[in-house]
Amino acid sequence: MAGAWFLGLSAALWFLYGLYCFFSPAALGAGAGVTFTSPTGLTELRAMYGGLQMALGFLAAIGLARPGLRQGAILALGVVTAGLGSTRLLGALIDGGWSAYTAMGLMFEWGSALWAASLLRR
Repeated sequence: MAGAWFLGLSAALWFLYGLYCFFSPAALGAGAGVTFTSPTGLTELRAMYGGLQMALGFLAAIGLARPGLRQGAILALGVVTAGLGSTRLLGALIDGGWSAYTAMGLMFEWGSALWAASLLRR
């Protein structure tokens, strides 16, 4: 049951944020300080902040819908969020890039990674 909650919440959050970033990539400038200077940069933001995050939401939704894939989806999301959280923390320590966006990212990523790890231990 807890795995279904994790995957359902992950599916919604990742997919909806990815959809938002795909259609409003310029909004990343205000929140995260990420901007683009060319059409190629705009496409990159749509792909990395939109497409990749929607794909993670889709991965979670597949794990939710197909119980045989649930553990694999939880593992994949745990690895991805641990990687994001680790590099975000290291980057903030190296660059001094502390902001509300950084703090929220760290809480979401480390919270997801720890929740996934606890589900995989069961």
